[in-house]
Amino acid sequence: MDGELTNSAGPNRLFIAGSNDQYLAQIEQAVHSFYEPQSFTDSHELMDVLYSKTPSALVLDSALPGMPGVDVISKIRGLIGGDAMPIIFTIAAGRQDVIEAANKFPGVVCLEKPYKRSDLLNVIADQINGFVEAKWEKIEPVQRNALKKTLGSFTAIADTLINGEELDYGVVKDNCVDLVRAVQSNNFKEILQGVKEHHNYTYAHSMRVATLLSLFGDAIGITGEDHMTLTTGGLLHDVGKMSIPHEILNKKGKLDDEERLLMNDHVLFTTQFLERSTTVPKGAMVIAGQHHEKLDGTGYPNGFAGPQVNKLARMACIIDIFSALTDERSYKAAMSPEKAFGIMEDMGGYHLDKLLLKTFKDMLLSGVLH
Repeated sequence: MDGELTNSAGPNRLFIAGSNDQYLAQIEQAVHSFYEPQSFTDSHELMDVLYSKTPSALVLDSALPGMPGVDVISKIRGLIGGDAMPIIFTIAAGRQDVIEAANKFPGVVCLEKPYKRSDLLNVIADQINGFVEAKWEKIEPVQRNALKKTLGSFTAIADTLINGEELDYGVVKDNCVDLVRAVQSNNFKEILQGVKEHHNYTYAHSMRVATLLSLFGDAIGITGEDHMTLTTGGLLHDVGKMSIPHEILNKKGKLDDEERLLMNDHVLFTTQFLERSTTVPKGAMVIAGQHHEKLDGTGYPNGFAGPQVNKLARMACIIDIFSALTDERSYKAAMSPEKAFGIMEDMGGYHLDKLLLKTFKDMLLSGVLH
């Protein structure tokens, strides 16, 4: 089959191919919180769809009817190459011959059955992120360094959280230097594009917030250490979400009351973590602790109202909401900036700072992101 791909299926699409309907259903159930799964039991149908749609990844079972799994891999790599889509190849335990044959192709990782749900999810995430991060090599150097260094900070923060250690804020600050430089030189658009398909949503969202908050601060004249604090505060504002179960963090549909309370606790988890360090600046702490407070007192965790809500937190709240609305998730499409601002303006004088919202909207819709 010769041809070129014409359309992307979106960053959350996952194709699953195998012969056993029960097996396919089990995989769909395992991944549904993170992806939009589409299953295939016929290799020819899979190839036909791949002409027009490229998923984030393919979970391919070796026992696919009509064509051996390794032959399917060969056909796919002939169609779309080795750098367009990772393949997770599930194989019966002990089939070293099949593993060796599959490993001759680029972008393939083998997973022996039986495996745990967490093993499958981790392999998928690692493969997708590896493909996304490989694309960063083609990005302009300052923006590439901004992405790599902030991701490095996030990875280190995850380990620090698990080990109960103190955050090294100096490292976080150093790793944000290129992000600030990119913003101040109006050279940041590839950063926002670069995180768009990253599987680690907490990182991707935090990087968007950090970039937009840094941009907002630069536009209204915040400079020096205060500007750096805005940037690092944006990157750190949601690190407590690393302590929230994946099933809740990525749930499709409305959270129940108990789940909502646990989700809201991410602010407490974040501030408790940041408070371990004596070097985190007050402004970053304020952003983390107050970015869900609302001017009318209906926010959380403290129910602050009016002048109790710090200006930095007011800015962060606006950008956090804007980013959440315009992010694409497994359970929703990305919203246009115009539609997002329409929703936010309805919150205007009750939830959000109306003047800051107008300033941010004017800045963003003036063409700064186009």
